[in-house]
Amino acid sequence: MRLLNRLNQFQRLWQPSAGEPQQVTVAELAGRCFCSDRHVRTLLNQLEDAGWLRWRAQSGRGKRGELTFLVSPESVRSGMMEQVLGKGQHQNALELAQLAPEQLRQLLQPFLGGQWQNDVPTLRIPYYRPLDPVGPGFLPGRAEQHLAGQVFSGLTRFGRESPQPQPDLAHHWQVSDSGLCWDFFIRSTLHWHNGEPVETHQLQQRLMMLLALPDLRRLFISVERIEIPHAQCLRFILHRPDYWLAHRLASYCSRLAHPLDTQLGCGPFRIASFKPNLVRLESFESYHLKHPLLKAIEYWITPQLFETTLGTSCLHPVQIAIGQQDELEKLRPVSNSISLGFCYLGIRPQGRLSAEQATTIMQIVREPEMIGTLPLKSGLITPNTEMIPGWQIPAWDRHKAVKLPKKLTLVYHLPVELHAMALQLKHYLAERGCELTVIFHDAKTWAGCQHLIDADIVMGDRLIGEAPEFTLEQWLRSDVLWPNLLSAGQYAHLQATLDAVQAYHSPHERNEGLKEVFHGLMRDAVVTPLFNYRYQISAPPGVNGIELNAWGWFDFCEAWLPPPGMA
Repeated sequence: MRLLNRLNQFQRLWQPSAGEPQQVTVAELAGRCFCSDRHVRTLLNQLEDAGWLRWRAQSGRGKRGELTFLVSPESVRSGMMEQVLGKGQHQNALELAQLAPEQLRQLLQPFLGGQWQNDVPTLRIPYYRPLDPVGPGFLPGRAEQHLAGQVFSGLTRFGRESPQPQPDLAHHWQVSDSGLCWDFFIRSTLHWHNGEPVETHQLQQRLMMLLALPDLRRLFISVERIEIPHAQCLRFILHRPDYWLAHRLASYCSRLAHPLDTQLGCGPFRIASFKPNLVRLESFESYHLKHPLLKAIEYWITPQLFETTLGTSCLHPVQIAIGQQDELEKLRPVSNSISLGFCYLGIRPQGRLSAEQATTIMQIVREPEMIGTLPLKSGLITPNTEMIPGWQIPAWDRHKAVKLPKKLTLVYHLPVELHAMALQLKHYLAERGCELTVIFHDAKTWAGCQHLIDADIVMGDRLIGEAPEFTLEQWLRSDVLWPNLLSAGQYAHLQATLDAVQAYHSPHERNEGLKEVFHGLMRDAVVTPLFNYRYQISAPPGVNGIELNAWGWFDFCEAWLPPPGMA
């Protein structure tokens, strides 16, 4: 980027006097810019023509000339940023931002939120951390899970219009009377983001790659094989009925990337750039369903924006603000909801805790002051009395004077609110003569946790997607928590029960069967939900169509910006 190099040289000239006029020789200027005397003379002429400075040379070798600065590097950089963003040159804008990270906050202020740039409606979202690469399979972050749903498509999908899976890459599907044969009829006009037609054998290949992943294999345990009986049909042969199959295929973890490129999908947005500082999505012209009105979505990864302002522009990862830093007071909450997902506490059954002791700890964490007095920002969480709506927490009979073990171990992972919860529980158990050793697993899931197998108590976070009952079934199927928390016999019994529940053809019967499974786990003091989050998205005037989804984000296909002059 030639302009970037020129700005870099201009800043070297500026720095010794911080913009004050300088009496300096050509040789000294050449030394600052690491170039020859001849080249620095050319540079000075170019910068003078651009209106950045004025150079008055003195005749004679070694004579000092007068260098006067007409603009600052910061004003030049801002003008360049506006110029390159106006032309849609996001990579050049990224390079400009990287040039001076200490000024990144000020540079980005005018460009966040929704704007039309070069006749392209673009939404820029400031985000507090780098995003992990998205791809097939389970992803730990809520933002990445949502992003995967915008980039990739599955055979089926979830939508607002129905709690049941809807067609996506598959135009429709049919199930045999036995429930062992599922035919998914593939649309004939599908394209990958690189413009190539989608071939059915590519979808089969990617599905087989997914089923080779241990977590996904547990989810699709009933699938025996996947066949192609016709060029536009994928056939799933099961060895036992699984009427959650269409739900499993609609989950974000089952979205299908190109078999040779995990970043290439056929969803409504394609990945144009995935850098540590900037993730840019662009709408896909050949998308097979409803086309978005926004042409580009950009995540500007600006941790320094939030180091001193956490609680304003980024209230919390579940409370997102879209807009300029200096206009935060003008932002309005456009959508809010209570998350279906929850933080939970689990207890190893028949470990060092008896059934009565486990129930006692469950009663302790359910006491109103336990969560109500956590030192957290007001309005961030809300205690729950249901695992999901309609799944009420049982009321345990109180056992008098139950003595707890002298020592117990608690292992927990993110989110950070569980740190406060762990310290609170440690204090409460100490008052009852129990020393609680607290171990933090610095991750968003239990993957790779070496301490899990030795834990008496665990705390974690369970995200809930668009189909709450199925998401909880998926949790029991795939999460490494359960084979570590339960004994081998208990875990085998749980999986056999899930096998029986999935064989119910009626959605109502499946949901009721799963409800009874969780009621049993809660009744036996194995698991209880602690609290939900309060999701909120705030946006400046003019950003429309934003409505919170199950992930605490919003469907990028629904958001839109009025054309300039029509707001």
